[in-house]
Amino acid sequence: MSLESSRRRLSDPAAMRAFAHPVRLALHELLMRAGAMTAADAAREVGISQALASYHLRQLAKYGFVEQAEARDERERPWKATETVQEWDDDAAGPEQAAARSLLEQVIAERALSRLAEWQQHRGDEPEEWRGVGGVGNLYLYATPEEVKVLGAAVAELLGPLMARVDDPSTRPDGARPVLVTQLVVPLPPTDSGD
Repeated sequence: MSLESSRRRLSDPAAMRAFAHPVRLALHELLMRAGAMTAADAAREVGISQALASYHLRQLAKYGFVEQAEARDERERPWKATETVQEWDDDAAGPEQAAARSLLEQVIAERALSRLAEWQQHRGDEPEEWRGVGGVGNLYLYATPEEVKVLGAAVAELLGPLMARVDDPSTRPDGARPVLVTQLVVPLPPTDSGD
């Protein structure tokens, strides 16, 4: 399966909980960034044992997040990610789906904050053109739920061409490197003035 424009809407609570594991998220991200690789190679990159990497890759495969890739020889068993985007919503979710979604969102947010802290520690060592690119922006909006959905769709459309490069390294311009974009949209409670 090609990763290009590959999206998956998660609704199965078991799949969401399975994905909401820091090692599995790290392995999935690695396969998206580096392409197909064996459990041994992935283990070295992530800093875990080969047995642990194999276990977590099998769990990811069980829920369809990764699959076996074409091997160069019979001894090799590489894995590859099956999609670039996982989405979820709870429009009709029950309590089990809502709890799984909350867990997954929390683990993803914690991972993003960890990656931000790593970036901050070595930002000064980066080439000048990259130093100002990473970081956090914060803004407040007044919007309706429909306007927030339209904003999300517009952002997804802007990111589409860049995300297509995940699957096809030949489309990446010189100097391109992996960039983590984490989107947090948090509806705030209205103020006493009725906002």
